[in-house]
Amino acid sequence: MRLGVLDIGSNSAQLQVVDVRAGAPPLPAHCVKEPTLLGEAIDADGSIDQAGVERAVRAVKDAVAAAYHHGVDQLYTFVTSAIRDATNREEIIDEIQRVVGIRPQYLSGQQEARLTYVAAHRWYGWSAGRLLLLDIGGGSMEIALGRDAEPELALSLPVGAGRLTRAFLHHDPPRRGQLKALRRHVHDTLAEVVDRLRWESVPQRVVATSKTFKQLARLAGAPPQREGPFVRRTLHVSDVREWIPRLAQLSAKQRGRLRGVSQPRARQILAGAVVAHSAMSALGVEQVRICPWALREGIMLQHLATMADAEVALPLQPLVRLPEAADATVTPLHGDPV
Repeated sequence: MRLGVLDIGSNSAQLQVVDVRAGAPPLPAHCVKEPTLLGEAIDADGSIDQAGVERAVRAVKDAVAAAYHHGVDQLYTFVTSAIRDATNREEIIDEIQRVVGIRPQYLSGQQEARLTYVAAHRWYGWSAGRLLLLDIGGGSMEIALGRDAEPELALSLPVGAGRLTRAFLHHDPPRRGQLKALRRHVHDTLAEVVDRLRWESVPQRVVATSKTFKQLARLAGAPPQREGPFVRRTLHVSDVREWIPRLAQLSAKQRGRLRGVSQPRARQILAGAVVAHSAMSALGVEQVRICPWALREGIMLQHLATMADAEVALPLQPLVRLPEAADATVTPLHGDPV
């Protein structure tokens, strides 16, 4: 069966197509990306303007056409925080359904954190031990912690790179006072959960997902995406600290010329770097591993787990102690009865 997952985010609508088999990894057969640029379309009242709605609808329409072209049997379509948190969310989803014929779902921030953790835990396996996950999106940051296949703690904070750029960095390049206010806000927001995370004990591995962390790692010298998902990529907190003032001195157009930074995300990479540095510093994290799997893979893994449960039913039986068995005389293999 061919499964498609369509993620309608703040920068693009991304379709990932996978030939799924129970027990097989969700490696993509095709990937399609259509621009939405919703970060530029959010009004003061929290709604997405008409131009942004039209871009989102057009992106979904083109992505669904690609899904038909690639023979997708089942498609899961969802929106992330840009549309989920918009005051006109239902109107946007209604319009997508009217034009395209599918109705996107939306996950809560906590559900996103959980599914992203599921993907990261599956990628690194049981040997990863206690795992801390950090993911910086356009509207929110997801954090999850655990040792087993399901996280013990899954959180979502409203400190996404796009959201903070709109709220604090009004000039391009930003002014010093704007950057200072951004740092203070991120610090105060993270303070609400840092004590809880520290209380849960020190993780054995810290991993990061999302474009923000991948682009920061690329700036710091990590191998490019074309070298594949199995190449080791890391990001040190010292590298992030070094890049923040350099990014702050550049305009968005100049940042877009840096290695690994795409033009649509160039404006928000600075806010993303501030969040990454603040989170790593507050949690005492010196280095993160960049995980190639994230939310879309988590959704696919959830579907594969459902398939496996349905197809592999072991004939297990409950163990019941019968009354007559409890009183029966036990005869050993050798010797007299007991």
